[in-house]
Amino acid sequence: MQGMVAFVTGAGSGIGLACAARFVREGAAVAGFDLQGGSAFAEVAAGGSFHAGDVTDAAALAAAVQATLARHGRIDVLVTAAGIADAGPVHLVEEGAWDRVLDVNLKGTFLSIKAVLPAMMAQRAGSIVTISSIEGIVGSEGGSSYNASKGGVVLLTRNVAMDYARLGIRCNAICPGFIDTPLFRNTVGHDFMKDYRESIRAQTKMQRFGKPEEIAAVAFFLAGADSSFMTGQSLVVDGGYTAGHSHGLVELMGLT
Repeated sequence: MQGMVAFVTGAGSGIGLACAARFVREGAAVAGFDLQGGSAFAEVAAGGSFHAGDVTDAAALAAAVQATLARHGRIDVLVTAAGIADAGPVHLVEEGAWDRVLDVNLKGTFLSIKAVLPAMMAQRAGSIVTISSIEGIVGSEGGSSYNASKGGVVLLTRNVAMDYARLGIRCNAICPGFIDTPLFRNTVGHDFMKDYRESIRAQTKMQRFGKPEEIAAVAFFLAGADSSFMTGQSLVVDGGYTAGHSHGLVELMGLT
C-alpha cells in the first residue's frame, strides 16, 4: 500500500484501529474517523489524521473526506468499520434503539461510501471494504436490529460493486465472526454472560475468538492489487463458526 491513502471509519478502536495500524505498516497514509479514540489512533498511525465525528452525520463525514483530499489529493481505500451492537427479540426492541442500530451500522456505511465516491469516480479507481458480520448472513438469537443492519450492509456492498465496477471501483464486505474487541467485551464480557461466551467459543471450530488484526489482514488483502478481480463478495472470517453445527461426534472419533 505504499503511497496509497485510506479513510477508515471506526478507527478509534477494535477492527478499525487494527486496519489503520496495518495500513500504516504497509506504507499507506491513513485518515481515521470516529467519535473518540484519537489518542489510540495516533499511537498506531503516526503521521495520520484523525477526525472526530459520527458516521450518521453526513456533513461531518464530508468535511473529513475533503480535509483528507486537501492533504493527500486522493482516497484509494475506504474501510467502514464504525458500528454498534444492540438488539433483542422484536417485541422488546424500542423503536429508537432500532433506529440507532440501523442508522449507525447501515446508514453510516451508506453515508461513508457516498462521501468518498466522488473522489474515487474522478480518479476511476478505489477499493471499498465494508465491515458486515456473520450475523448479516445467518440469524442469531435476539439479533433482530443488528442482524438486519449487517444484512443490509452485505446487499449494499453488492449493489455498490455492480454500479461502480465500470469506473474501476471495487466493493467487498468482510463478515467477521466473534472478534475480541472492546465492542465484543462490552456486549458479552459480563459475568452473567459467561455461559453464552463459552457456547460461542465451543461453536467456533478453532476454539477461540478472533483478533482484530486477523480482520485487518483480510482488509489489507481487499484493499490492494492482490484482490484486483474481486468485487461484490462477502468474505467470512469466523474461525469456522458458520461452517456447520457441532454435536460432539468428532470427540467420539478421537479428534480432541
